[in-house]
Amino acid sequence: MAEPSSNISDNSFVKALAESSTLESIPSQFTFANDSRGSHSDSIPIIDFSLLTSPDPDQRAKLLQDLDKACREWGFFVLVNHGIPETLMKSIIDVSLEYFELPEEDKRRYKAKSPSDPIKSGSGSVITTANHKIHLWRDFVKSYVHPEFHCPDKPQILRDIVYEFSKKTRSLLRKLLWAIGENLGLEEGYIDEALKLDSCFQVYSANFYPPCPPPDQATGIPGHTDHGLLTFLIHNGDAGLQIQHDGEWFNTNSPQNSILVNTADHLEIFSNGRYKSVIHRAVENNQATRISVLMANGAAPDAIVGPANPLVERDGHPLYRPMKFIEYVETMLSNKVDGKGNLECLKIQDA
Repeated sequence: MAEPSSNISDNSFVKALAESSTLESIPSQFTFANDSRGSHSDSIPIIDFSLLTSPDPDQRAKLLQDLDKACREWGFFVLVNHGIPETLMKSIIDVSLEYFELPEEDKRRYKAKSPSDPIKSGSGSVITTANHKIHLWRDFVKSYVHPEFHCPDKPQILRDIVYEFSKKTRSLLRKLLWAIGENLGLEEGYIDEALKLDSCFQVYSANFYPPCPPPDQATGIPGHTDHGLLTFLIHNGDAGLQIQHDGEWFNTNSPQNSILVNTADHLEIFSNGRYKSVIHRAVENNQATRISVLMANGAAPDAIVGPANPLVERDGHPLYRPMKFIEYVETMLSNKVDGKGNLECLKIQDA
């Protein structure tokens, strides 16, 4: 069968290609062989956030223990009873889909000129460790929403919903980090002050993954870790996120109205290696369109992030070099997709 002709660039949109009536196979620019498809899903930790404020001290202690274990052993958990309204979660999925339905000329206004542009949209490509350029089978929009708020101006309602979701998830972030600080044996308020969380760096990102023929020959994004502390992810009911655990890929099925949370690079750094930044990827399907919405939550842009001093004193040495948060982000956005390669560059080799 002849390959469909296409003129693919980093600023093209996959949605138009996927909806083409002549598409029977993917163009070669998208070809990416995943090493294996995930088949495990039943062991992923579920954290009931409501127990953090339980009047029963045993329930709260169990919650803290479960959270600590999830961050140490998995770097990932499913958060339930988190307090963010289901209507808001549905609204941000719906309005993100509305963005992807806009005419291409509206979305091309946000073509990325540099990795640090506060609003970016497109489909994009990545350079793998083998120096191969592959196009990703997804469209995306990203905007920096804190400490300065940026957002596309269409659809008109997008700005208000993203702003509200950003505010709610920042509050959730602070509460989770208070619990994490308690688990790490840090004084109350230490994380807030050390990482300047009043000015935390927050990025809204929405992804559009259309059905892909065939799904095992393309990728939404290869295995990678995230910058920041905790990343929150929700989706439209069609799961496609996989995480790596003990060398195996796990599917991340989740209950309705839950939030998928992964620990990111700066939490691994700050905890001096106690908590692990998890490698994850987005895989395709050939049945349904998948929409995901993420909030990546980090330290303040000007915060110098290194291992927490009390933990270094306890351990006797730091495992990572400190670095200004925004410099790490910009370096990561400019580098190859390489598992945990960016984080490994900050490891102190003789530690």
